[in-house]
Amino acid sequence: MKNYEFVFTQFQDEFGDSLVDAITPDEILSFLTKLTDGTKQSTKRNRYSSLKAFFNYIKNSIDPNLQNPCDTPILRKIFKDRKPPPWPIFEKELIDEIIFKATNPRNRIMLELMARGGMRVGEVLKIRPIDVQDRKITLPDPKSRKECEVVFIPQKVADRLKDYIKEKGIKPEQRIFPITYNAARVMVGKAGKMVGVKLRPHDLRRFCATYASRAGTPIEIISKILLRHVHLSTTQRYLGKISDTEALKWIENLYG
Repeated sequence: MKNYEFVFTQFQDEFGDSLVDAITPDEILSFLTKLTDGTKQSTKRNRYSSLKAFFNYIKNSIDPNLQNPCDTPILRKIFKDRKPPPWPIFEKELIDEIIFKATNPRNRIMLELMARGGMRVGEVLKIRPIDVQDRKITLPDPKSRKECEVVFIPQKVADRLKDYIKEKGIKPEQRIFPITYNAARVMVGKAGKMVGVKLRPHDLRRFCATYASRAGTPIEIISKILLRHVHLSTTQRYLGKISDTEALKWIENLYG
């Protein structure tokens, strides 16, 4: 809302006395250039998209003959999103080293829940003892907005989690890991620095999916059970690209 308010306040100041269908692409380019000077490409894109959506709304609702002045090749090129860098894919040995070097029991369990159970950091921070039943963790308020979701974790992780809850005397309705989201991100970052890599919480969830895929787990299991995605296409984006070495290894496994 703040983005829209800023864009259209400036737009009204610039074009308040103009007819909408008289505004030209060159005028829009000049306006957006001034409006986005010194900002990141993502900000440029957002402000361009807001303005383009405004003209599309008028065209679809009021004047079907309106030519959207934002919809030109030069404007689309200037304000397009930059291609994001590929997600890092970490090998199992490195993730194991990161987890084993975590001397704080709380940190180790949190890392394992993300890397072995595919949990989002926000999900890890919300769980309570009442949500844990051996190797199953019930998420009462999942991102998917379903009534609940279930996470399955390895027995060793489940045992460590159970022991941690008992040792700390955590009550059934209390959060097991009562730290902030930012503190969790910092913890994961420090764990990565211990082995010389930049690590984010979602890298661990992505590793969980990639490792399962390369171990031969059907994508339906990865999608519906590990990551709990609604669409397989979302899961496929998590798995990343396959290197030539990885491809040749699987060919040899199949036919060698």
